[in-house]
Amino acid sequence: MGETIRFGVSIDEKLLESFDGLIEQKGYMNRSEAIRDLIRAALVELKWEAGDEETVGTVTLVYNHHVRDLSDKLTEQQHSHHNEIISALHVHLDAHNCLEVLVVRGKAREVKKIADELIGVKGVKHGKLVMTTTGEELH
Repeated sequence: MGETIRFGVSIDEKLLESFDGLIEQKGYMNRSEAIRDLIRAALVELKWEAGDEETVGTVTLVYNHHVRDLSDKLTEQQHSHHNEIISALHVHLDAHNCLEVLVVRGKAREVKKIADELIGVKGVKHGKLVMTTTGEELH
């Protein structure tokens, strides 16, 4: 980790009040921590957009397991991406619905493609990709 540098920021009073409310709501110890997290989040998102960066994430799926062949289709999709899908969690929500959380790792564009394929399988009620960084480039 590098040397800590202090700098000043000019900001509208109302915007600062809103930011301070966010800081309190999120439980940050101070403004500096909150600003560091915002900068990191922006840098991570910028890297995803390029598509070539190594990224990790989760694909969350909710589906009715009684839909014909749906479980088989999802399993087949997962097996076809066994190098990128590094872990899976399956939860029975009730007598009909299941939740699957898949941990994925790979190039950002490939992870997005896999997530889109899984979420797009007919019968998936809801799906969401959450991408993050491997953390190697962040300080």
